[in-house]
This record gives sequence, C-alpha cells and structure tokens, in this order.
Amino acid sequence: MDKKIMVSDSELEILEVLWAAESPLNAADIRNALNEHKKWERTTVLTLIQRLVKKGAVSQEKQEVYYYSPCIAREEYVRAETKSFIDKFFKGSPKNLAAALVDSDTLTKKDIEELRDYFNRKL
Repeated sequence: MDKKIMVSDSELEILEVLWAAESPLNAADIRNALNEHKKWERTTVLTLIQRLVKKGAVSQEKQEVYYYSPCIAREEYVRAETKSFIDKFFKGSPKNLAAALVDSDTLTKKDIEELRDYFNRKL
C-alpha cells in the first residue's frame, strides 16, 4: 500500500464484503450481504461506498449500475494496520506486542506453543 488509507469501522464492513466477493458487486449486492448482521438503509450503504471511492480504497465501474471492487487486498490492508498499531502502541516493536499479550494472560499455553511452532516453520 503506497499510502495509508484510513477507513472507519463501518467502511471496513463494506470492504470485508467486497474482499469476500469473487467479482465486483453493486450497491444492492453489498447491502444484501450486510443485511445478515446490519440493517443499514440504502443511503447509508451508498454514502459509505462513496467515501471508500473518494479515499481510493474502492473503484467503481459503470455498467447498467455501478459495480464496486476493492483497490487493495485484505492482506495488504491488515499488514498496514498491524504495522500502524505496533508503531502507535508498542514503539514499533513486535516483541513488545508479544510481551504485552503474554503479560496480559491473553494467550493460552496452547496459543504460545502454536506460535512457537509457527515461528520455527518461518525461520
């Protein structure tokens, strides 16, 4: 990601729908996907989509109606957000994040073992 795209939690929900889709979606398709857990009005969905278009996170293509696609991959967005989180709260140190997780009793012994195995495979 060349520049950091800041999105709200609501905008992120739109992006999650688009990332999960196999192809571009129109606003009605996005709203239908969101209706499983959100009851947003059509205008709310359209406003959020337009914000994402203006931010460069979503592209639109006019066919009989507008179809929308994400401009960034989910993995790329998560990587950038993770880096930002670590920079902001842990002085840029992933080690400090891991230590905070262990110290807060958030990780179980099993979690730690799985992470150790994961790190060993990556090395």
